Amino acid sequence: MLGEFVSTPASRELIHPRSLEGDEIVCHFYTAGMGKFRLRVATSEDVAGIRGLIDASVRGLQAGDYSAAQIEGALATVFTVDSQLIVDGTYFVAFAEDGELAGWGGWSFRKTLYGGDHQIEKIASERLDALVDAAKIRAIFVHPKFARMGLGSLILEAAESAAMERGFSRFEMGSTLTGVTLYTLKGYREVSRVLVPVGGGEEIEVVRMVKEIHHS
Repeated sequence: MLGEFVSTPASRELIHPRSLEGDEIVCHFYTAGMGKFRLRVATSEDVAGIRGLIDASVRGLQAGDYSAAQIEGALATVFTVDSQLIVDGTYFVAFAEDGELAGWGGWSFRKTLYGGDHQIEKIASERLDALVDAAKIRAIFVHPKFARMGLGSLILEAAESAAMERGFSRFEMGSTLTGVTLYTLKGYREVSRVLVPVGGGEEIEVVRMVKEIHHS
């Protein structure tokens, strides 16, 4: 899948220390009207809920950047669940205080930059070398109900932290047009744009962005 589906003003963010408890990450992320979100590693049992969240996120937050035909095509191809990443244990699901599924996303140590199980382009499943390659930031979706509450930034932080624990110091993503502003604020820079086929003669524009962590 592609990059972020919500733009969150950096001035509203206040991240408190998070703790890792087994496969669950307790993230205390406070914004106006929100207490905290809880993240854990996604499992196959989450797939049905994730599919519904993707549909709501794309239809609710992407209409200003892609046409109706592009959205319908993307929901059937690239905006789909990548089950390999769930198997790899590199995806997170995020829940609101009341237990409602609010968002999901993560990272990958494989070469595929974007897409899902039903994408038209070939999936590149080869593993990356943390010493020379950039970890891929993948498929960050936020339900419109929780947009602009900092959740997209929180998932991104969790993905970057997990990748760094595996030895990666560079990140790469295929961002939707909607996510470029947020990712730029988070230190990513645009390097190119590509047109991704989504069926029915339609394509969507995707922005390749990169970021490096400089250790002091």
